[in-house]
Amino acid sequence: MTAPGIAVIDHGRGNLFSIARALDHIGASYRVTADPAAVAAAEALILPGVGAFRDAMAALTRAGLTEPITRAAEAGTPLLGICLGMQLLFDRSTEFGESDGLGLIPGRVERLPEGDGGREETRIPNVGWRRLEVNGVPGRYDPLTAAIAPGAMFYFVHSYVPAPEDPADVLATIPVNGRDAAVMVRRGNVAGCQFHPEKSAAAGLTLLKGFLDWVADGEVLRRSA
Repeated sequence: MTAPGIAVIDHGRGNLFSIARALDHIGASYRVTADPAAVAAAEALILPGVGAFRDAMAALTRAGLTEPITRAAEAGTPLLGICLGMQLLFDRSTEFGESDGLGLIPGRVERLPEGDGGREETRIPNVGWRRLEVNGVPGRYDPLTAAIAPGAMFYFVHSYVPAPEDPADVLATIPVNGRDAAVMVRRGNVAGCQFHPEKSAAAGLTLLKGFLDWVADGEVLRRSA
């Protein structure tokens, strides 16, 4: 497989160094860029993000990146959002008040539920390694979850999580204080993961390779939409 050209979107709110190292490790062809024209022309997009939802959306808007991202996604360009970048794919967030997102996946971003102080409590923010519960949708092959080995663990740092309107958009969850939190999503060519694959050792690299395979194989993309 020849790795496709990927634009890693630099909006000043992403862990770009770690993502670049991970992409280098798997032999990806990519460019870290804040140039709207480069984003519009890319074969695939990765939208990273750390910090607060409203601040990140303001940074995307100031950089003139919101329209190129949404137009590319609507035209069928594969897009992977990572951590806060996944949250930005949704309609809105309740973090620090209501804020609009990119609106590429219907749903809203909400704070994780607090625990009751019991032995099974997950402290918020949720920081550390967690196993995914992969959702099996009958008749649907998904190249992203197909790359995840049973029992694989991924690294999380977050207090908020998306609540997709359509349960079919949820690829994987983790249990958090009595709630199944959606931590992998995909709607057509737009996908996201709440964890950090670039900080998740071999499992994270495998998932990024799955994204490359998904991008490179247009037939797989059409079958899995």
